[in-house]
Amino acid sequence: MPDLDPGARRAILDAVTALEGEAVDRLAALVRCDSTLGREAGALDLMAANYESLGLAPRRIATVPEALRDHPGFSPPLIPYAGRDNVAALHAPREVRGRSLALQGHVDVVPEGAADLWVTPPFEPAVRDGRMYGRGAGDMKAGIVSYLTAFQALRLAGLQPAAPVQMQAVVEEECTGNGALATMLAMPRTDAVVIPEPGPSMAAMYSAEVGVVWAWVTVTGRPTHVRDMHAGINAIEAAMGIARRFKDYEMERNRAENVHAAFRGVNHPVNVNLGTIEGGEWNSSVPTRARIGLRVGVMLGYSAARTKADIERIVAEAAADPALRGTKVALEFKGFMADACAFDMESEICRLARRSYAEVTGGELRDYPATGLTDGRFFTLYQDTPVACFGPDAQEIHGIDESVSLASMHAITRSIALLMAEWCGVERAA
Repeated sequence: MPDLDPGARRAILDAVTALEGEAVDRLAALVRCDSTLGREAGALDLMAANYESLGLAPRRIATVPEALRDHPGFSPPLIPYAGRDNVAALHAPREVRGRSLALQGHVDVVPEGAADLWVTPPFEPAVRDGRMYGRGAGDMKAGIVSYLTAFQALRLAGLQPAAPVQMQAVVEEECTGNGALATMLAMPRTDAVVIPEPGPSMAAMYSAEVGVVWAWVTVTGRPTHVRDMHAGINAIEAAMGIARRFKDYEMERNRAENVHAAFRGVNHPVNVNLGTIEGGEWNSSVPTRARIGLRVGVMLGYSAARTKADIERIVAEAAADPALRGTKVALEFKGFMADACAFDMESEICRLARRSYAEVTGGELRDYPATGLTDGRFFTLYQDTPVACFGPDAQEIHGIDESVSLASMHAITRSIALLMAEWCGVERAA
């Protein structure tokens, strides 16, 4: 594409500035939507309205497990998908002169945790010292607002992309990625993808990411009154014994010889998290049953399938331990069954993202090998589509008092707007 002329660049950047207040309001509206697992409908409806406000027709895309089950990127779901269809939109130019682009983001958020620990309620957005606080403000509703506002800024500048541009708002990035997979397969393949996920409290672009496997272990013991507790089998204690075995596995997977070169220098890249535990019926009864939920990281170069086999082995060995004699141990896999991936940092879209960010901020997007994962893996592993994954400065994501820097959100908006104009080319707005 020919270089974007200086007048157009200035008009686009001025348009982003003019839209800053509206962008903050749009983010606040999204944060007000409690879009934890199973409750995404309100945020999805709002995204459909956002697309309509840009003159685009929203398309609802269902996530159908039966249609995805044989795909290597599929993960076993936790709950049904009824009423939680992904929402996409497609801009079509009058004449295709540039390269197509997908702008993707997830509307789902993790639970707020102990709401009483938040300074302000997690789903009541509050702005303090230039940051918006609220669950999902950083991960990743600010990124979604950035791509919406970037497209809107081109229109305000009297321009529009001279190539097809998709916008995708998906569910379950936080537990399966099936929403992204279903949407990717339903939409035409694009020449590149931009995902404005938040970085690690610094200006960064994802260079690689680990995979993740979720596993659930249920232990059934033998309940008794505590006066006879030695005749019983404590299911909670047995479950904790199984969980401790995974810490040995975690140490093994973080040994230098098991760490891919893309993660060298990253402290402890493979994490095993005991994320949930349920069990017991009464303080004075030896508990009958306990269930633990585990998140097990997968190093690049190792597979989710091999990790699943490792988990099966560890649980089987634990179940055979004399200490667990008399218990019943059940293992199931629901949630992430996700492979790791590396992004092509020399791709043209990544180079353009770096240039655009440097132009609007004077700063640099550093390579970020992530110890978590994003939906970017689907496009990289299964479509061979280059992905530029970079977003605003977010803090305490998945924690208490999650927040995002509004200045950084506006900077990412400017970066995406210039990137889109250069990648797709521009024509006069219809």
